[in-house]
Amino acid sequence: MKKSSIFGLIVIAIAIAVIISVYSTSSTYGSFKDAKSADTELHIVGHLNKQKQLFYDATKDANYFSFYMKDNKGEECKVVFTGSKPQDFERSEQIVLTGQMRGDEFHASKILMKCPSKYTQDKVEITEAKAKQASI
Repeated sequence: MKKSSIFGLIVIAIAIAVIISVYSTSSTYGSFKDAKSADTELHIVGHLNKQKQLFYDATKDANYFSFYMKDNKGEECKVVFTGSKPQDFERSEQIVLTGQMRGDEFHASKILMKCPSKYTQDKVEITEAKAKQASI
């Protein structure tokens, strides 16, 4: 075989390995029920339960925010976010969480909010918040 053919096969093999590794480590969408049985991070889509109270006290702990959310299948769960409360969180129409279950609570590492825009009636404004990393 020619050197260029061998080089081409090696490049193709490396590309396939990279694609497989990226695909296997990417998180998937699911529900709170799926998160209870999964060991990896999941994306959960749902909406804020406005009947239950949000907990955020910046004077006690500015990096603790908790609330209750219902996923698209109707299951409700307490969500803990280690970061400050995102601005206009109560106005969000839909929330996408990235994280995993710890006991009976879902610990979110990212919150993506879809809020109605205050400037135009038909457009949706998207905001993202990331959790703080604990330093021990």
